[in-house]
Amino acid sequence: MRGAGRLCGLAMLLAASGCARVVQPMTCAAGMGPPVIVFTLYFGESIGGRRDLTDTEWQRFLDGTVTPNLPNGYTVWDARGAWMNPMTRKTIKEATKVLAVALPVNEASLDTVNRIRDAYRIQFHQQIVGMTSAQACGAF
Repeated sequence: MRGAGRLCGLAMLLAASGCARVVQPMTCAAGMGPPVIVFTLYFGESIGGRRDLTDTEWQRFLDGTVTPNLPNGYTVWDARGAWMNPMTRKTIKEATKVLAVALPVNEASLDTVNRIRDAYRIQFHQQIVGMTSAQACGAF
C-alpha cells in the first residue's frame, strides 16, 4: 500500500505541475540532468492598510524563510504584475517579486514550496501567492 500511496502522490504532484496525463516523470537525455519540477512563485508587494513591502522586509523573508527551505538555491527577480481581486472584482497592478526554483519530482517539493507561499501570505496579509510549475530536466 505504501508504494501505491507514493505513486498516487507522484501522480498528484505531476498533475499540479500541469502534466495531469503523465503518470511517470519525464525521461531526460544524457547530460541534461535529472527530471525536475520548476516552480515559479509570484509575491505581490502591495500590502493593504500600509506601505508596500520594503527591501528590508523582503530580505528578511528570504533569509528567514526561503533560504532555510531552499538551501540548494533559487533565483529571484523584480517584476510588475496584475491580478483580479476575487472579492472586489477589480484588477490590481503592483510590484511583484518572482522566485523560481527547480526541485526534485517528489512529494516533499510541493510541500516545501507551499510552506514558503503560506508563510508569505500570512506574514504580509496576502490573499494568495501565485504559483506555476512545469516539468524540465535540470543540471546544476
